[in-house]
Amino acid sequence: MIYLSTAEIAAITGGRPTATALPETEVRGVATDSRECAPGWLFVAKPGAASDGHHFVPQAFAAGAVLALAERETTAADGTVHPAVIVPDAVLAMGKIAAHTVARLRETNALRTVGITGSAGKTTTKDLLAAILAGTGETVAPIGSYNGEVGVPLTVFKATDQTRNLVVEMGATGVGHIEYLARMVRPEVGVVLCVGSAHAGEFGGTENIARAKGELVEALPEDGTAVLNLDDPAVAAMASRTRAAVLGFGEQAPAGAVSAEDVEVDRDGHPHFTLRLPDGSAHPVRSGLIGRHHVTNLLAAAAAAYALGVDGAAIAAALTGRGPASRWRMERTDRPDSVTVINDAYNANPDSMRAALRTLAELGLPDGQGQARRTWAVLGEMLELGEDSVLEHDLLGRLAVRLNIKKLVVVGHGAKAAYNSAVLEGSWGDEAMFVETAEEAERLLNERLRPGDIVLFKSSNGAGLRFLGDRLATTAGGLAAGEESVR
Repeated sequence: MIYLSTAEIAAITGGRPTATALPETEVRGVATDSRECAPGWLFVAKPGAASDGHHFVPQAFAAGAVLALAERETTAADGTVHPAVIVPDAVLAMGKIAAHTVARLRETNALRTVGITGSAGKTTTKDLLAAILAGTGETVAPIGSYNGEVGVPLTVFKATDQTRNLVVEMGATGVGHIEYLARMVRPEVGVVLCVGSAHAGEFGGTENIARAKGELVEALPEDGTAVLNLDDPAVAAMASRTRAAVLGFGEQAPAGAVSAEDVEVDRDGHPHFTLRLPDGSAHPVRSGLIGRHHVTNLLAAAAAAYALGVDGAAIAAALTGRGPASRWRMERTDRPDSVTVINDAYNANPDSMRAALRTLAELGLPDGQGQARRTWAVLGEMLELGEDSVLEHDLLGRLAVRLNIKKLVVVGHGAKAAYNSAVLEGSWGDEAMFVETAEEAERLLNERLRPGDIVLFKSSNGAGLRFLGDRLATTAGGLAAGEESVR
């Protein structure tokens, strides 16, 4: 983080320093979790859905915080007012500090900023692009899916005077959210991956989703670049909404765009293809990601890097062999008992569910010796689909049967339509099973999995199947990454 004084923070936010806040006190980091504070840091006491950050101000100062950004004064045990800058809205004030940070680094360090949005694939594309840009200078990108009004500022605060590239993932649950984030970080390259039905219930329909995602390209400067998925008509149409240059990408993209030729998927589900760039050059790419659907994310990262002037050979080299950098994204664990666990349960929407099921079906196909693997799909609820929820889960169950997924386990009442439709589609007996809880699913799987099986876990984050996937990955001595930390 660039160091800021109390006086500067008050001026940036328009806040009021408490009498105990010394103007010259210097802040060297920012946290919204009191347990993450370190000496010299600013603690943002934001109200939350489950708890109020103001209740944790004493713990933040005990951990070394020197200043709070708060909406009201708080006191220590002896009645002393904690040093703070008081603002009407702590989250909006964070955004103002982040915007100041980006503007300052643009002036002093020629910082380059890329914004990435879309209904699916944001985190994977962000990780891929960050890996490419790391070869050009210090690069800052979010940890996991920090993509909202709190996560984006926290990402910005990781940037220093040495940072060359800032990659920002932008999520939204309504119209105007991405516009707000784009004003904050002022991207010169904006990537739009796809328009799907994720959060359709909150947006009020896919038309509003397209409207919201397009706010990113509307915010780009005239000398910027809009990187658009030409395989998605709703995204391709956004070309008319930007004053920036447009660079398209897609498997079927025409000359002058970034495209993939001769796409194939190997026995382990890794896609490989020839990357063709607008300069006419062609480069082989063999990805370490699992699933053909990742070709879109690979092309998007390549296109954004190309827009920033990265050499094609360097782009291909950075993409080749690279697997998932963030947890619970087609995360594969091969257990010692020959059971394979694929944990893709960080998030889910109809598009990503379909892609994961198709990948599972491909992984179960017979190998060169004619040996097939038994496939299991353990599916939880897709949240925030609104009035389309029952229909989308119904379609999901039917697709699992048509893809010949051998065993379907549906977890939770909110996803039960997937089980019902699978039965109606012709999945009988124990081919399709419904359980109310993850614990029931765990017992069932522990009893019935056998060597050679492949089991996919997929659900929205709130359904919690990622933790079930972690537990099954470590059963029988399997090795998986550590569990997600919680506040």
